[in-house]
Amino acid sequence: MFWIRTIREPKDAEITPYETWLNRRHFVGTSAKAAVAGALVPGLLAGCDVDGERGVSKAAASPGIAPGDTDQEAPGGPSQDRDWSKVRSELDEPLNSWEDITTYNNFYEFGVGKDDPAKNAHTLRPRPWSVAVEGEVESPGVYDLEDFLSPHAVEDRVYRLRCVEAWSMVVPWRGIALADVVRRMQPTSKARFVEMTTLLDEEQMPGQRRRILDWPYVEALRMDEAIHPLAFLATGVYGRDLPNQNGAPLRLVVPWKYGFKSVKSIVRFRFLEDMPPTTWAVSAPREYGFYANVNPEVDHPRWSQARERRLGEFRRRPTLPFNGYADEVESLYAGMDLRKNF
Repeated sequence: MFWIRTIREPKDAEITPYETWLNRRHFVGTSAKAAVAGALVPGLLAGCDVDGERGVSKAAASPGIAPGDTDQEAPGGPSQDRDWSKVRSELDEPLNSWEDITTYNNFYEFGVGKDDPAKNAHTLRPRPWSVAVEGEVESPGVYDLEDFLSPHAVEDRVYRLRCVEAWSMVVPWRGIALADVVRRMQPTSKARFVEMTTLLDEEQMPGQRRRILDWPYVEALRMDEAIHPLAFLATGVYGRDLPNQNGAPLRLVVPWKYGFKSVKSIVRFRFLEDMPPTTWAVSAPREYGFYANVNPEVDHPRWSQARERRLGEFRRRPTLPFNGYADEVESLYAGMDLRKNF
C-alpha cells in the first residue's frame, strides 16, 4: 500500500500532553504461562498467539534481570542492590535515567504539563489500596492490593515506551504478568475484553476537577491482547515501588501500543463481552483509536508518527512497527486493517 506523508512532526509545545512509557525483558516459563492462558477462555479471538518464543524480544531481552528478583528499595533513586550499568550493557538500547522516567510524564489527573505529575502527585495515597474485579468472571470481588498481587511471581522487565506524541523511553519495570491475573480470575466464555479504570478522587487527583477528559480514565484490551506474555501490570520501576507520578500503585504496561493505553493507578478490572468505550477514543475519536498499536505508517492527524524522539538523544530515530515487538504480536491482528482499526 502506497501513501504520501505531508504532515510535519510536531514541536513539543504543540503536542497535547499524554500518557507514556514501555520496553521489555526475557521471562522464564513464558511457554507454560501462555499455554494455560491460551486455554483460559473458550472462543478467544482467532489471532491469539501466546507461544513462549514469541514472548521474547531479542532487542529487549536482558539476562541481567531475572523473574522474581526482589531487591530492597533504595531511597531517592534506583535500587543500589542491582548493577544497573550491567543491565544497560546487555541491552541493545540504554535505559532512560531515573530522572527521565519520573519527571517527564503524562498523567492529566495531576496536570497537563510534563513536570506536573512529579510536582503534584504527592496527594495520591497508594496505600491502602483495593482493586475490584467485576463482570464475566468466576472470581469477582474487591481485593486488597497485597492480596491481589501476592499469588503472582514478581518480575523485572525492560520495555520500550512509545508515546503517541512521538517521544519514547526505555524503562525497567517491576511487576506481574497480566495473563496470570486474568487466569486467576477465571473469565467466563463470554469475556472478550478487559476494561481497566483509574481511581476517581478529586482530593487525591486534583486534575480531575478540570473537565479535560471524562473521568475516571478508562482503557481496555481485547482478551487475546490481555493474555499475551508481553502484557504486564507494573508495581515498580528501577527496582523501587512505582512513584505516584508513574501510576502508583498499579498500572498497565503494553509495550507494543502507544503509552496512553497503559492506564495508571488502577482500581477496577471488568471482564466484558462487548468492546467498551475508552477515554481517549471517546474524547477524540479521529485522533485516538481503541487499538493504539504503534504504526509508523499511520500518522496522527496533526503530526507524523514515522519518527520519534528518544529522551536523552538529539536526533530522531525511525519508529518501529508495534514499537519493535512485531515478531511477538503482529499475528494478533492478522487480517485486520490497521489503518481502519488504529
